[in-house]
Amino acid sequence: MAETNNTPSTGSESRDQVIIRTSVVGIVTNILLAAFKAAVGLLSHSIAVILDAVNNLSDALSSIITIVGTKLAGKLPDKEHPLGYGRIEYLSAMIVSGIVLYAGITSLVESVKKIIKPEAADYSPVSLIIIAVAIAVKLLLGRYVKSQGEKVNSGSLIASGSDATFDAILSASVLGSAIIFLLTGISLEAYVGVVISVIIIRSGIEMMKETLDEILGKRADEALTSRIKGLLCEEPEVHGAYDLIINNYGPDKNLGSVHLELPDTMTVRELDKLTRKVERRVLKETGVILTGVGVYSYNTGNDTAAKIYKEVREKVMSHEWAVQMHGFYLDEEAKEMIFDVVMSFDIRPREGLEILYKELREMYPDYRIEISPDVDISD
Repeated sequence: MAETNNTPSTGSESRDQVIIRTSVVGIVTNILLAAFKAAVGLLSHSIAVILDAVNNLSDALSSIITIVGTKLAGKLPDKEHPLGYGRIEYLSAMIVSGIVLYAGITSLVESVKKIIKPEAADYSPVSLIIIAVAIAVKLLLGRYVKSQGEKVNSGSLIASGSDATFDAILSASVLGSAIIFLLTGISLEAYVGVVISVIIIRSGIEMMKETLDEILGKRADEALTSRIKGLLCEEPEVHGAYDLIINNYGPDKNLGSVHLELPDTMTVRELDKLTRKVERRVLKETGVILTGVGVYSYNTGNDTAAKIYKEVREKVMSHEWAVQMHGFYLDEEAKEMIFDVVMSFDIRPREGLEILYKELREMYPDYRIEISPDVDISD
């Protein structure tokens, strides 16, 4: 398998350079914001502002971990890890989500303490201006980080950008509670702190779930699988493309395998030429490396096979749990038929096979029937 680099870049910068530069901007900005907010919070005795400062520090730490993860993920493949270290980015994202979750829980505890033992806040015009400026900076930072993340397909940057935008909204709620206190004397900041904490906790849980899905392996993107199958089926010899599996080894590092349904008249030389052609095209147009192309043969010029295929298909697909049937081939001389059935997760494969074997053996008692169960792994 040839090594390729399908990582997108912006101009002359590599993907890693964009992530690191953007993360550094986030670190510097968040540290400055945290310092200003901490000063304002301590001077005004505002728990909400102090918690907002802590949130900025956790964002800065998240950016540091993103840089470390990107550096480690960018290591070249070696004998022990021939497919590279790309999945480290998912581990770093998991750590980031843990930090966010911890910050949210800590903030919630401190906010509840302030509700039980309230302490009057004392805001000055300067502190309000600083908070307002911090809101504007966070909005700009969020838009910048998210746009850079979308350019290089970095889940960590996209999440950080969305988080920064959300932080700006939370800071606006802190500013609103301060203004209400100055106008009415009613202190809502501890309660605002609770709301902020709950939202941070929720954000951390969602980030952790998304990252865990990537680590466990989730269903391939439908648009991508449809695109690949469409490219394969554009070849005149290909009757169908099935069993497409895409394994992810980090952002933009996808390896796949697929089965093609081809006429039983093709030679090995013709098959070799076709598979090399489709592998090159899929890589060029989708970035996915097809590491394996298996084949099913279908009967050509056989009216009996066509008739039996239609009858078998109607019987199989009459069951709601039968998602797809493919790879059908009939050997009339040897009295054998083989095919694959994709079953939904609503039935156990063994149970589905027992039902199909019973029905089809009653229909074709003279044939040896072989059914391979497939998992509904991609659309």
